[in-house]
Amino acid sequence: MVTGGAGFIGSALCRHLVRSDAEVLNIDKLTYAANLKSLDPVAARPNYAFREADICDNAALAEAFEDFRPDAVMHLAAESHVDRSITGSAAFIDTNIVGTYRLLEAARAYWQVMPSEKAERFRFLQVSTDEVYGSLGEDGAFSEETPYNPSSPYSSSKAAADHLAVAWYRTYGLPTLVSNCSNNYGPYHFPEKLVPLVIIKALEGKPIAVYGDGSNVRDWLHVEDHVRALELVVERGRPGRKYNIGSRSESTNLNLVKMACRILDEVHPEGAPHQRLIEFVADRPGHDQRYAIDSSVVEREIGWRSEETLESGLRRTVAWYLDNRDWWEPLRGVYRGERLGLIEPTVAS
Repeated sequence: MVTGGAGFIGSALCRHLVRSDAEVLNIDKLTYAANLKSLDPVAARPNYAFREADICDNAALAEAFEDFRPDAVMHLAAESHVDRSITGSAAFIDTNIVGTYRLLEAARAYWQVMPSEKAERFRFLQVSTDEVYGSLGEDGAFSEETPYNPSSPYSSSKAAADHLAVAWYRTYGLPTLVSNCSNNYGPYHFPEKLVPLVIIKALEGKPIAVYGDGSNVRDWLHVEDHVRALELVVERGRPGRKYNIGSRSESTNLNLVKMACRILDEVHPEGAPHQRLIEFVADRPGHDQRYAIDSSVVEREIGWRSEETLESGLRRTVAWYLDNRDWWEPLRGVYRGERLGLIEPTVAS
């Protein structure tokens, strides 16, 4: 059972699992960033099924567990855009915290009545983010022991969900795992996020906004590397453990944008040089300076390593957006590329 399987990472996970011959039930509420067209490559497969449902709906969850009888739950359903959380935090509290609680309870009710041999193999994976750790200085990296220190409503809601998953293991014995990944990018990514937004803005010849001076650092993980890791964590991970998933591909936002522009200059010379479109704008409120992931535990214990470098992954991503305009162009009616997350100044009375 995959929750949020019509989203960016969730759809990549569904495609990967279905192609690996797993039986997959995708549960998704189909909010603005969900797109069932991202599942077109596997939608007709007999081992794939979709159910439109809200993870806050107890009855819908109970019915899904009873009908599908999963061996594992991979929980990705979440509101995920930091900028949107700044001006609309309620949805993040409802879905990321309350929804996770309701899903854990539904999983626990199902797990408690499973035959013992199946119950021993059952797993619940809470898929989370490195943003729960807060900001790093110039050195060091997040480990599984790094204390949580979230800065945004989004990261705070994900931190709460992680704590719930750990608590359900410690209190009830539900075999939960938590994964914390670095910034994902790749195909089928909703265009409000940095990488697809840069590519699309460049193709349209519109200004490419870079927050602040562009010095904020992120570790960039190709989504297909990530979903391979998630499958292995469920298969090989130990209940109650956390696993950090990163690619050792740090880059400032500005260097990432410039790299994408250079690739576009090569493969889509119309409008080159694309770096001329870069425009520095006011920074995001509470913008963490640097994230970096220490992936040594998942590499050592799970046997996973990322395969894509930032250069190779970004080249593949640019090529995908050039070849799949029919996927992203209709989304320009949903999100036109406007700046999100700006706090309106307080007006004195």
